[in-house]
Amino acid sequence: MPGGRTRTSPPMTSRNSVGGFLLLDKPSGTTSHGMVARARRSLSVRRIGHAGTLDPMATGLLVLGVGTATRLLTFLVGQPKRYEATVRLGWATVTDDAEGDPIAGPTGGRGADQLNDPEIFAGFASMTGTILQRPSAVSAVKVGGRRSYERVRAGEDVELSPREVRISELRVTGIRRKTDHLDVTIDCSVSSGTYIRAIARDVGEALGVGGHLTALRRTRVGPFSVDEARRGEDLLGTSAADLTPAAEVMTRVLPVIEVSGDRVLDVRNGRPWWFEDTPEAPTDRTGDSQGTPHAVVDAEDGELLAVVRPEDGRWRYAVVLPG
Repeated sequence: MPGGRTRTSPPMTSRNSVGGFLLLDKPSGTTSHGMVARARRSLSVRRIGHAGTLDPMATGLLVLGVGTATRLLTFLVGQPKRYEATVRLGWATVTDDAEGDPIAGPTGGRGADQLNDPEIFAGFASMTGTILQRPSAVSAVKVGGRRSYERVRAGEDVELSPREVRISELRVTGIRRKTDHLDVTIDCSVSSGTYIRAIARDVGEALGVGGHLTALRRTRVGPFSVDEARRGEDLLGTSAADLTPAAEVMTRVLPVIEVSGDRVLDVRNGRPWWFEDTPEAPTDRTGDSQGTPHAVVDAEDGELLAVVRPEDGRWRYAVVLPG
């Protein structure tokens, strides 16, 4: 049924008359685009997108929007994310991960095996907070209309500008010492747009031994955990009944306004709607079109009707779902 509720019959079609979200645990060795393609085949739906890509080597939570829910992905892309990762200290690579060729070893006069634990903890701790981070050259950032990784693979030298990111938590959870390198496992919570590969590279540079990423797993996107996800290998047989309703997802990430009676029809038709009509709405009411988005829900059946933002004393419609 439109508006975010799941139905089991008839099955969802390419007309996208149904919408919802699919939480997947992506396996290693496949691209995020490849997982979208698998979901299209399983659900017989053309219109599917994701709320943040994962590298082929990475595993973990991939949030897919299906049908009408693709219009809501913009409210999930900016959610903070949590990762578990393994950083190898001892040399850097051209891609900042294990798939690239080595380009540099120790630069500080000693090898990684000579680092002591306090130095390692301090190196990773220096990455926390709001920092300027230079994205990896093989990231999906566009340079002159082309993805950076496409330019690198074509033999170009690409140097991306630093951008502000926030690393709210970064814990070293283990240190394994090898003959010529160290493997450091970490758990980190970061803002959207943060590159874990860049953390590995920058810590390696700061310690003078070089570093790169060897394993990455996304465990959370906003309030959603990989423990809630379906295994990506088990997509075959997935149906509309397996989708998480849009209302359930959006009310976990946005403040909620419940409406009833004639107001439901007003929202369905995108009619003007003033602040004074919703005194209970949890908003800062800055009057800015960039103000906090709110999920508008039918108080009677819990159906997601729209997403709105405060602007000039009224609610501006960002998305109105079909009904």
